[in-house]
Amino acid sequence: MPNKNDNVEETTSQKLFSHLFEACNILRGPINQDEYKSYVTPILFFKRLSDVYDEETQIALRESDGDEEYAAFEENHRFQIPDGCHWNDVREVSENVGTAIVNAMYGIERANPDTLNGVFSSFDDANWTDKSKLSDERLKDLIEHMSKIKVGNNNYPADVMGDSYEFLIKKFADLSKKNAGEFYTPRSIVKLLIMLMKPQPGDTVYDPACGTGGMLIEAIRYMNNDKLTYGKIYGQENNLATSAIARMNLFLHGARDFKIAQGDTLRNPYFLEKGKLKTFDCVVANPPFSLKNWGASQFSTDIYGRNIWGCPTDSNADFAWLQHMVKSMDDKNGRCAVVLPQGVLFRTTGKEGEIRKQLIESDKLEAVITLTSGVFYSTGVSACILFLNNHKEHSHKGRICLIDATNIYTPQRAQNIMTEEDIQEVYKHYIDYTNKINVSKVVTLEDVRNKDYTLAVNVYIEKEQKETASPAEVRKQFYQAYEEMRKAENKMKELLVKGGYVSE
Repeated sequence: MPNKNDNVEETTSQKLFSHLFEACNILRGPINQDEYKSYVTPILFFKRLSDVYDEETQIALRESDGDEEYAAFEENHRFQIPDGCHWNDVREVSENVGTAIVNAMYGIERANPDTLNGVFSSFDDANWTDKSKLSDERLKDLIEHMSKIKVGNNNYPADVMGDSYEFLIKKFADLSKKNAGEFYTPRSIVKLLIMLMKPQPGDTVYDPACGTGGMLIEAIRYMNNDKLTYGKIYGQENNLATSAIARMNLFLHGARDFKIAQGDTLRNPYFLEKGKLKTFDCVVANPPFSLKNWGASQFSTDIYGRNIWGCPTDSNADFAWLQHMVKSMDDKNGRCAVVLPQGVLFRTTGKEGEIRKQLIESDKLEAVITLTSGVFYSTGVSACILFLNNHKEHSHKGRICLIDATNIYTPQRAQNIMTEEDIQEVYKHYIDYTNKINVSKVVTLEDVRNKDYTLAVNVYIEKEQKETASPAEVRKQFYQAYEEMRKAENKMKELLVKGGYVSE
């Protein structure tokens, strides 16, 4: 922690956003815009590692009254930066700058095989040493630009690293017209998912589609980064570079002894015990919506028994993800919170109707929350949250709380968002677990059976009766409004003529 007397320079999200965008402008021309993040993200991590290392050095110097030899001891640092591999070493290089960057990044990887292996080399589409693309002058400009900003733990609010990556993804998804939705989940939604599960220190937490690690970081934060979280955090991510970012993200947020695996979760789940799927206290994810060609034929005879309620078709993996997560829940204490398209609540195509029926009859489903459209970047798909619990409290057994949160949001110019106040309101509806007109309904399993196992919340939630006007009254109101409009038009014309702007 910083000394109270230190003049700490805080790097806000907005400041970092602007700085990263300018870094991308330095690369503009020789580097395609959809490649920006492959250069800016690792250079940001490299700078961050050096800044964090320097912070730890300063703490050790204070503790030892300025003993530099003591400050360099491995015990005083969470990771090692070998000689010649610090940011400042690269900053002093004037020729073959790209080679210096690569040597420093790979040197740091090799010095920290257990924690940082692959975090830089995963960005294999970045070619730092190609001088036809990146001249020494341009790279020097980039290094000097990034040197102007402090990105250590003392300067860095906890969310800024995740925010900065989301900024890059969103910005360049805009430019290249690609969908960024698969890369991240809005932080407020992440927070709501973790609040529903209430992870406690000592609980294991698993995200089978962990992206850049936001869910796992929020779970650790919820548990106040308790030491009991060490060794209890698990994630799997298919994209190589994204899984590297998740590991770097967790590491720099203070997580210890976590496990992030890279690979296809549905085809090759990584976390196993004695040949069976490993189970966890908390399972949380925002898997890719309606994934196609996901491996249905293999899943239909899954050796881990994840097709507990049936196998969806290869055109949509939503219920495959859900069943993987259910199978990953601890039998006694397991909770699961997952974001899926609202179609899972009512679709009957393929095996979906039967799978939903089995889900409902299992009595694991504790709550369904429908969200407004537009809260997920670059996708118009309306989403919902399913919360499952293998240890429902007695009053919730045989019941499901359906919450319509489609009107609980804050509109903004570009998209709808959910603020802290919005998610607290939604969470309160879950805690209350009762019937509220227009908002929530606690249904029994028998209620759902009688509706052919649909979970479409509007089928159940009682709506406030609105007064309806007669046709005669509507006509009367129309003619009144029309007459007022005519009078306003005449008044406007009179003023324009009087002012000489128009002639009679």
